[in-house]
Amino acid sequence: MSRPASRFQTQTPWTPLPYSPLHETIWQFLCTASLVFGAWYLGWRWLKSINYDALWFSIPLLIAETGSFIGLVFFTVNLWSAKSPVRGPLPVTARDCSDDPDMPDRPVSVDVFVATYSEDPELVRVGLQQSKKLTYPHPINLQIHVLDDGKRPAMEAVAREEGVNYITRSDNVGFKAGNLRNAMSATSGDFILICDADMHPFPTFLEETLGYFRDPKVAWVQTPHWFYDIPPGVPLPAVLERRLGAFGRGIGRAFERIFGAVQIGEDPFANDPQLFFDVIQRRRNWANASFCCGAGSIHRREAVMEAALRQWSDQVAAAAGRNEKAARQLTGEAAIMDSISDAMRWQSALEEEFQPYKFHVSEDIYTSIVLHSDRERGWKSVLHPVVQSKMLSPNDLLSWTIQRFKYAGGTLDILAHDNPLFRRGLTLPQKLMYGSTFYSYLSPIWNVIFLVSPIVFLFSGIAPVSGYSLDFFLHIAPFLLLNELSQLVAMWGNSNAKGRAWYLAMFPLNLQALWAVVRGQKISFPVTPKDRQVGTYGRLVRWQIGLVIVTLSGLAWGWFSYGTAREGYTLGAMIANTLWGLSNALSMLPVIRAAYWEPDPEHEAAIAEGALPKGI
Repeated sequence: MSRPASRFQTQTPWTPLPYSPLHETIWQFLCTASLVFGAWYLGWRWLKSINYDALWFSIPLLIAETGSFIGLVFFTVNLWSAKSPVRGPLPVTARDCSDDPDMPDRPVSVDVFVATYSEDPELVRVGLQQSKKLTYPHPINLQIHVLDDGKRPAMEAVAREEGVNYITRSDNVGFKAGNLRNAMSATSGDFILICDADMHPFPTFLEETLGYFRDPKVAWVQTPHWFYDIPPGVPLPAVLERRLGAFGRGIGRAFERIFGAVQIGEDPFANDPQLFFDVIQRRRNWANASFCCGAGSIHRREAVMEAALRQWSDQVAAAAGRNEKAARQLTGEAAIMDSISDAMRWQSALEEEFQPYKFHVSEDIYTSIVLHSDRERGWKSVLHPVVQSKMLSPNDLLSWTIQRFKYAGGTLDILAHDNPLFRRGLTLPQKLMYGSTFYSYLSPIWNVIFLVSPIVFLFSGIAPVSGYSLDFFLHIAPFLLLNELSQLVAMWGNSNAKGRAWYLAMFPLNLQALWAVVRGQKISFPVTPKDRQVGTYGRLVRWQIGLVIVTLSGLAWGWFSYGTAREGYTLGAMIANTLWGLSNALSMLPVIRAAYWEPDPEHEAAIAEGALPKGI
């Protein structure tokens, strides 16, 4: 093995955070205190701090603060408890996963679906080879299928060479969801393991997940995504040692003792999903509301098919009802003959698509909502916190933008057309959990106001509050302090700083997605590129660069105005808006850096030589 690739051999997935009742109690106390002080602050803002001389400025900011606080309430509910279902012993036969007394006492059968469209067949080959290494301590019927929507002879040849089944179709209706539906009609396994083209399941995947299915109500189990091609970075002490020798190493170690480990040159795109899976998704288990994220999930076929049949039946009945109403209005008859009514129902059945996986750009979360809302069967989901696969991450800002626009637009489209908060069948905790997800994509509405507000003050001297007095700081400081402390405890072991910066900095992308949904624009199904795109992407961050420039210019003007005693530029106002403006500007830097990021040559060599970790 060459030297440049050696350091990538040590990359391993994270270890899930252990559950601690004491830790959870401390978090729940702090977050409750944070919300209490936040409500106290907002009440004061609405009643006593409005600047009536600048309502055009004061009211929008106050509405934005209120909207953000509602999001914090949703987020707190999401993180309330880390309690998760207990995994049962591995099923020996299919009967162990069912409450049907007539279920045959036969080995469990699993279909592995590897969905592909335009990806390199050789990339898919590696995933197929890894899938064939899946292990299980009991007899099991394992079938691997390539689901090729690209209809490529080269992909069919790879499937044949690897000894796996090749499935394609005559059209591409429904894109990935349609691809999965087509494969379901050609297979019959008890469970379906969904893999993307670049996903490599670990041999232990089935051993880690099938135990949950001893509960006949468990519909699917989602495992975390782990990106094995993320640049690991270099520890801060090592970087400083190169420049300053032993003295620099000492400074770096002292800094890390206080602030934790720092990796220079690590993933510039905030692709590390541990925060999402090990904290956010995992803490939805208590409410039975962790949703499917596509790849890395295993599904009970019965649940997917039964929920789809029930939804299809409801859609057919609804369509037939609309047609009968239209016929009565047309003919003036009070009732329609049974034969005509039956014909209308039959026609509706022919016209309605049967969709085991919802035909949607976000088919994974949409299907999750459908299953969770089936109150009659009471289907359950589980987020299993242990990483059981690896996959490729977006390695340039263009690929990252394509992926995130699809996520944002797809989620907002569901919010607009099938809002889970009003969907029958979902429990209140489930609605709150889904509400947290959907509400977060409305954040650009108030984030833009938060980004612009300090700029408006710095250039005009007009304050959005009645005054930056001691009373203002006494109300806002406890809330901000308790909020930071509670988030630190809730995410113990995870850094939220980079994710929060990207959350704020991606306001142009999220606004574009929101505007597309408002205009009724169809969100497309682009495949996220698996290869790094050559070049830099300054055009994608022009708004962020402009915001930094304008904010810094505003700070210069504001302090000049304060020094010359211009009206409105008090010391309290300057301190508050300087900290605010600098925080906004610093939040733009990660995405700007990502636009101009070029990979470490060692990292490129490691990928090219296939030296990234080959298995766990």
